[in-house]
Amino acid sequence: MKSIRWLGHSTFIVTTDSGKNILIDPFLEGNPVTPDAWKSPGELDIILVTHGHDDHAADTIPLAKKTGARVISIVELSALLQQDGLPENQAVEMNKGGTVDLGDVKVTMTSANHSSSWKGKYAGDPAGYILKMEGLCIYHAGDTNIMADFELYGRIYRPDVAILPIGDHYTMGHEEAAHAAVMVGARYAVPMHYGTMPVLTGSPETFRDLVEKHTSGKTRVIIPEAGENFADQIS
Repeated sequence: MKSIRWLGHSTFIVTTDSGKNILIDPFLEGNPVTPDAWKSPGELDIILVTHGHDDHAADTIPLAKKTGARVISIVELSALLQQDGLPENQAVEMNKGGTVDLGDVKVTMTSANHSSSWKGKYAGDPAGYILKMEGLCIYHAGDTNIMADFELYGRIYRPDVAILPIGDHYTMGHEEAAHAAVMVGARYAVPMHYGTMPVLTGSPETFRDLVEKHTSGKTRVIIPEAGENFADQIS
């Protein structure tokens, strides 16, 4: 993996060694945490959308039209995105438990426990994603609270990196997230969905301390700065 960057909130961009660019939850233009240099992320090959809330999907259609990227989302959300202008040939609809093979990247959709809408319309269930590429497995949990599924995903997919929401109020906070990290059992955990707005009070430092305490250091927490490439911290 050439790079993986947190762009604020739940938005991440991953670049594979082959140069494929994958954007997860495109919320950039209106995201106060996203650095100006990443408001427009450049070339994209794949966009993954966990659910239809604006703070996860706001820039999906403009970026897809600009870059020609394929957009992966759950069936109902995919239909709504197409109604709003996403070109049909760029839409990849799927559902939980399914896997899409994109050559050097395989994407599996997982469950998430949350709500979802696209401009006030039901947009299907929320989801997370497992990405397998170049010998590395990344789990982006999407917006969720703690759930028993984490243990199953850890057992089945054995992710190297678990990206978990910690902000509280709209998702689990740092306490639940720390226990979720224990259940997944990844070598690395990365917090997301915090600090974007005052109500998201979850602390990445408290999350780190709890995870390292509960796992006796077996899971290392990485707290990247927005825009920072932290691929070199993953061995």
